[in-house]
Amino acid sequence: MHILFIGYGKTSQRIAQFLFEQNSNQQRHQITTISRSPKTDVYTNHLIQDVHDLNLDNLAPIDLVYVALAPSESSVEAYRQTYLDSVEPIVQALKSHPLQRIIVLSSTRVYGEHQGERVDDESPIQPVDEQGQTLRDMELKWRAAYPKQTVIIRPSGIYGQSVVRLIKMAENTIIYPKIHYSNRIHIDDLARFLAYLSTLKNVDSSYIVTNNHPLALHEIILWFQQQLDLPKLQLSSQEISGKRLYATRMLKTGFQLQHPVCFNDYTICLQQHRQSQ
Repeated sequence: MHILFIGYGKTSQRIAQFLFEQNSNQQRHQITTISRSPKTDVYTNHLIQDVHDLNLDNLAPIDLVYVALAPSESSVEAYRQTYLDSVEPIVQALKSHPLQRIIVLSSTRVYGEHQGERVDDESPIQPVDEQGQTLRDMELKWRAAYPKQTVIIRPSGIYGQSVVRLIKMAENTIIYPKIHYSNRIHIDDLARFLAYLSTLKNVDSSYIVTNNHPLALHEIILWFQQQLDLPKLQLSSQEISGKRLYATRMLKTGFQLQHPVCFNDYTICLQQHRQSQ
């Protein structure tokens, strides 16, 4: 199987590694990757190209594509340029290839903000800001171009090896205004699930990818304050915001998370952070 990555950041690099580890005598993957900067992974053929001016004419027939792009900033213009304006050039570049599946990374931002309600794969799409609408427009353009092949991936908050931002929040938060629900997925679990999708014969049209343990953000900050022996924040109201995400379709595939509880990972990261100081 020839697999192409369009966008080759941290998540794509992990997916490619897991796919490479899947290689066996019965099934071997040829992996081609594209980004704007050099990469050094020995198990991929890396090309430096701009997605808005893509040329795939000299590549062997491509079976599976991962599209994992990220804007350089969070402005509406950057979102449109990265997510929306890239669809047509990529579609044109892929026209001569016999695609079986194209897996596109989007975001749970397309569901908008809520008052703490449950959101799963059957929930309505209701963007509440321009960035969320841009992501939804991107999803629809991919679906129009490849109605049967497109699989949309909507991860929740991706975390990995760094807790610097959460430590700063713990140090600087004295009062938290409300109960705001947030959701997480470890970057390795996200990458493993995306690699796992390449092995499935039948897939759904979209998947939320989260660890199914929504938490109030002030509780996470409080946990860090306790671990760091910092003054504890005060919650100033019982107002509820955010959304509680559940990856119902992901669970039905039989996929097993290796990082179901974020605090286990945070504990390890804190130990590493202390050792580095």
